[in-house]
Amino acid sequence: MQRPITETLAALGHGTFIDEASNALNTLVTAVDETGRAGKLVLTLAIKKASRGSGAMVVADDIKLTLPKQDARETMLFSTPEGNLIAEDPRQQQLELKTIPAAVTDSPAELKTLGSGEQQLKVVA
Repeated sequence: MQRPITETLAALGHGTFIDEASNALNTLVTAVDETGRAGKLVLTLAIKKASRGSGAMVVADDIKLTLPKQDARETMLFSTPEGNLIAEDPRQQQLELKTIPAAVTDSPAELKTLGSGEQQLKVVA
């Protein structure tokens, strides 16, 4: 009777192969879900006889994970006459902004409801 392949995979690397393959699959699924693009997981088994007449086999395993490409990151920068890139447009006039302290009131604003039915208008006094 044939043994299920899952039993053989679980024996490879004393159980580490199937754990690494599971982690790689999880990583791939997460990346495909985040990017919407395809990726690939290839599990390779290379099998050869250990020596003539011994009946033993040597199994070499390999996991290749190809993640989907991420979108290229873009940043808008401005060039200077010197050939540098900076975040602020050098041609844009700078505004002198000031912080205005918040008004302090003793009582909270009263919430009033006008109208009836589904269409109500709320006014803060």
